[in-house]
Amino acid sequence: MNYEEAIEFIHSTNKFGAKLGLQNITKLTELLGNPQDSYKIIHVAGTNGKGSTSNMIHDVLMASGYKTGLFISPFLEEFSERIQVSKKYIDNTSLARITEEVKEKIDVMIEEGYNHPTEFEIVTAIGLKYFKEQKIDFLVLEVGLGGRLDSTNVVKNTLVSVITSISYDHTEYLGDTLEKIAFEKAGIVKENSGVVIYPQDDSIINTIKDVAAVKHAKVYETCKENIKKTRGNLTGQWFEYLKTDVFNLPEVKINFLGEHQLYNALTALRTLEVVKGAGYDITEKSIAEGFKSCRFAGRFEVISESPVIVLDGGHNINGIEYFSKTVKENFNGNKIILFFGMLKDKNPEDVLPYILTLCKEIYTLAPNNPRALSSDDLAGLIRKHSDLNVTPLNDYNDIIPILKNFDKNEYVAFVGSLYMIGEVRTLLKNYHPEL
Repeated sequence: MNYEEAIEFIHSTNKFGAKLGLQNITKLTELLGNPQDSYKIIHVAGTNGKGSTSNMIHDVLMASGYKTGLFISPFLEEFSERIQVSKKYIDNTSLARITEEVKEKIDVMIEEGYNHPTEFEIVTAIGLKYFKEQKIDFLVLEVGLGGRLDSTNVVKNTLVSVITSISYDHTEYLGDTLEKIAFEKAGIVKENSGVVIYPQDDSIINTIKDVAAVKHAKVYETCKENIKKTRGNLTGQWFEYLKTDVFNLPEVKINFLGEHQLYNALTALRTLEVVKGAGYDITEKSIAEGFKSCRFAGRFEVISESPVIVLDGGHNINGIEYFSKTVKENFNGNKIILFFGMLKDKNPEDVLPYILTLCKEIYTLAPNNPRALSSDDLAGLIRKHSDLNVTPLNDYNDIIPILKNFDKNEYVAFVGSLYMIGEVRTLLKNYHPEL
């Protein structure tokens, strides 16, 4: 099996859908020798902020001298982004070889009467196996969907669990209240371990605490008053960490914009305190270095300043709300030209109040996904709620000539599904070779 064949096999299993449950992944990892037992794991669940928080933790562990794996989803531009070690994507040869081995184990499973694993279960198994081969010290492991029954929850060797911001998403799988969703996310908490919680509503925190109590897990809360923004510009923001009992940090910069990213940084710092408390060498210097180097494409990513061009994968109501706040914080009241695309199941009509007042003009796009809302349908939806000029685009290549006509003082934002943002980012990198 070569790389192209491996990718074709992986994506062909999308037909098996998304099935929550641990039976298949448990059997598959057993056949692979339970590679997930070979390293310490920081397991991250939540609705929004998982990727940013995971990347911050990863980069600090890496700056601390630890060989660290990172498992994230979905990918933005290329599949191998999902499986990384010390910021290097899995190589094509390893991906092909491990995929072939996983496929052989799946054949054994089928013979024994198991269902065929889903695409995400297969990707999880490939990642866990690769991380063992790489002899990593830590794995920062991002949950795919939910937590309790997500295939990443096959892991047992968890040093600490992390629950980021929780809001409504995937309600057909996780429940129709925030408490039900929080319960599912908290399913990653392991017996006699610890859990760090992003600062949020008491009802969510109390649900997580209840799960932790049953599992005799220690709860590490975060407090918004422990972090203070000192300054910022389009390259990022600087903050002071006011909780000095473990780390006495100087002013620190993160390359992320938005108040929510400060709280993601706060959550990462609280997690790193737990890691340090477990006997690992995390220093103020490695925190500053890790945060300074950390970047995460497609999350209010400023890829040009003249004109200002932002890419943001705000794909649900919580993400769009964060985007709106960040625009108000950083764009000095300037109206934006919006390129917008969403999936049908993300309740696009509900997010419109957060963004329409920010815009002077809108172009709609269809994400590259079967669940996408067409550009024409999205444009019609917007016209029901606004008198703004809305233009549906049916070809991503139409974006470049439109951008070329914009004044250098404009503020342009591509917002919505990550399936759209990834494709646009590749397109714009070719347009702006320096990106």
